[in-house]
Amino acid sequence: MPRRNQLWTNIDWLTVFIYLVLVFLGWINIYAAVYDAEHQSIFDISQRYGKQLLWIGAALLIAFAILLIETNFYVFFSYAIYGAVILLLVFVLFAGNEVNNSKSWIAIGGFAIQPAEFGKFATALALAKYMSTFGFKLQRFWSLVIIGFIIFFPAALILLQNDTGSALVYFVFVLVLYREGLSGVVLFFATLIGLMFILSLVLSELVLFALLSGLALLTFFVVRAGTKHFFKVLLFFAGAFILLAAVNYLARLGYQVEHVLAGMILLGGVGIIAYSMHNKLKSYTLIALVFMGSVLFSLTVDYAFDNLLEPYQQARINELLGIESDPLGVGYNVNQSKIAIGSGGFWGKGFLNGTQTKFNFVPEQSTDFIFCTVGEEWGFAGTLVVVLLFLTLFVRLIFLAERQRSGFSRIYGYSVAVILFFHFMVNIGMTIGMMPVIGIPLPFFSYGGSSLWAFTILLFIFLRLDASRLDHLSN
Repeated sequence: MPRRNQLWTNIDWLTVFIYLVLVFLGWINIYAAVYDAEHQSIFDISQRYGKQLLWIGAALLIAFAILLIETNFYVFFSYAIYGAVILLLVFVLFAGNEVNNSKSWIAIGGFAIQPAEFGKFATALALAKYMSTFGFKLQRFWSLVIIGFIIFFPAALILLQNDTGSALVYFVFVLVLYREGLSGVVLFFATLIGLMFILSLVLSELVLFALLSGLALLTFFVVRAGTKHFFKVLLFFAGAFILLAAVNYLARLGYQVEHVLAGMILLGGVGIIAYSMHNKLKSYTLIALVFMGSVLFSLTVDYAFDNLLEPYQQARINELLGIESDPLGVGYNVNQSKIAIGSGGFWGKGFLNGTQTKFNFVPEQSTDFIFCTVGEEWGFAGTLVVVLLFLTLFVRLIFLAERQRSGFSRIYGYSVAVILFFHFMVNIGMTIGMMPVIGIPLPFFSYGGSSLWAFTILLFIFLRLDASRLDHLSN
């Protein structure tokens, strides 16, 4: 019997089972989060839990339809699907409805869909298609340019909709590139940029520059222990530090000297690079470039923070980093969420007995903060079960991705795993105060048709590809 006729045998039913359990638990917790004594029936479609049941039914039909479609469809029409979603993202900029300061919804009758949610699986398909084409080499410059366009063009459109949380998800595709052979240096610099961003907000420019100077000097000494060039470099950093102290003092007096400082650092960096190249000190040149880039990046963080982020986003980051404390304002959501989770103890207060959720102390308790309902009513034991279910799903997805014979299926499978993991990590992290509140749903749990359908499509396309892994696909 041909393998393609053994579809229902080859489907990974363990993953399907985990999906169904998570969807069911999500539905039950949505019911608990927004329970209304006057509408006690969980099937009441006038309430969110009744509407979620409709979304679940539609999601199961979508999943079934995806499994019936031949796998070559997803390979051959990857770019078409990506293009269609891009058009929707452009359309919503001009004709979308604004919800919670984000213009990212398209109203259809009495319902609304969020194209940003569907952009994730469309981008995963396009990325898998491009990277699995014959002759593709990740190390080529133009390959990286095209990959960057595929990933970040939809992210830019979503950012224009003022939906920062959904846009940030696209950065996680870098992990897929790393699995396919991208140098670890990229991850190192990405981590460095994130660290520099945090330090630039927490530390003063003077302290940060002193820290960077010390690290650069230490690196210089380790790379080349000779004192001849080292003391010259030491004098340069000492002079630069004195200059920064003077500029910092003038800034405190009200003088606008940031641009002057940036220019001086740029000129000084160019000077030390020229000196290093003249004396054929390649290691010095590299260290100087990293140092100069780090300093200039830190100087631009304040500008970007003040001008590119919305005030509520700035406040959330300041609250997370401990720069500001506003438990009754911007920190209210997270503070109430932590109270709800902590009050659950080990076994929880019991189903429908959560006081924090029943009296609406936790905002968005059926969407972004659905996890606090689990913590309050089911306690540590319940949250542990949910976390273990998700972790089992992630491990299973990585296992399935690694056993693929098709590059397209493997790349798409890893995309599924990292997207779901990012949502899981950030959503739970923000409910317990370890991540900034950026408003992304917990997969299969949070209320909403768009997110549930998008995650279902994302997952079941991969399950369909995996079911046909033994077939010879022409990518």
